[in-house]
Amino acid sequence: MDKFKAIVVNQVEENFTRELQEVDISFLKDGDVTVKVEYSSLNYKDGMILKNGGKLVKDYPHIPGIDFAGVVEASEDPNFTKGDKVILTGWRVGEIYYGGYAQYAKVKGKFLVKTPEGLSNKDAMALGTAGFTALLCTFAIQARETILLGEPIQDVLVTGATGGVGSVAVMALSKLGYNVTGVTGKKDKEEFLQKLGASKIIDRSELDQPAKPLEAALWDGVVDTTGGQILAKALSQTKPNGIVAACGLASNFKLDTTVMPFIIRGVKLWGIDSVMASAKRRQFVWSQAANLIDFSVLNEVVQVWSLQDLIDSSSKILKGEVSGRVVVDVNQ
Repeated sequence: MDKFKAIVVNQVEENFTRELQEVDISFLKDGDVTVKVEYSSLNYKDGMILKNGGKLVKDYPHIPGIDFAGVVEASEDPNFTKGDKVILTGWRVGEIYYGGYAQYAKVKGKFLVKTPEGLSNKDAMALGTAGFTALLCTFAIQARETILLGEPIQDVLVTGATGGVGSVAVMALSKLGYNVTGVTGKKDKEEFLQKLGASKIIDRSELDQPAKPLEAALWDGVVDTTGGQILAKALSQTKPNGIVAACGLASNFKLDTTVMPFIIRGVKLWGIDSVMASAKRRQFVWSQAANLIDFSVLNEVVQVWSLQDLIDSSSKILKGEVSGRVVVDVNQ
């Protein structure tokens, strides 16, 4: 194929545009493996980039899409051959490198992970960057009883529980046998969270308020997607030697807290960066995805969009109007 469909964003002075275009294969650059993309997904960062570049894109014109899954079309990397099923998340693809909102992508082989047996490329993008981040958080929480040889985990809190990261975290943590409490401001999503495995749901207003240095110890682990007051409150409520995995700033990037949870209760604040995770870590996490995710349940809360749908509706994710996950069928 000499030409293919892609979303191209451009900025000329103050004029930002996003258009579905037909581009030439020679438009692709920066890589040694060409992938025929099957699916991508919509993440919060994608919404920012599609809105106005999100201060993440430096060079225009540009193809966004921070993750994709597909089949290798051509490779100069000895680790990949034509026909291999592959997944890409992170590595600043979609930001400084052309991304997955296109029918073809060209990337460095070291950015790719072979799709594990038992996992389809569509299921991989039902997870996408958000799901991959959620699984990194899940293993960070589990580290209390594995790496740190601490007390068994019972009660885990997940903030922003109806979002892409939160919803997958609820499912994975409950699959490990933990009692998961989901935090959401959406009262109509309680049944949705229970279906994912949440044993309890609390309103975000209970956490989105100033925290005392230490409060009643409630949580063995916390997955926080929000930052701000909610993260500070969660830290103050974490049990001795608990782990708080912080991966988002949907509420606020600032954190007003004290050292007391850390030095009196030994709480660990574990920052989760899915963008630059090592290749070995990626391979491990993706190899465990099928064990931790019930895709028959997850797919009930997956919407499938086209590239045109992204142009029309991607702003919804920035307004908190997307529950669950959006899979993008680039060939639709």
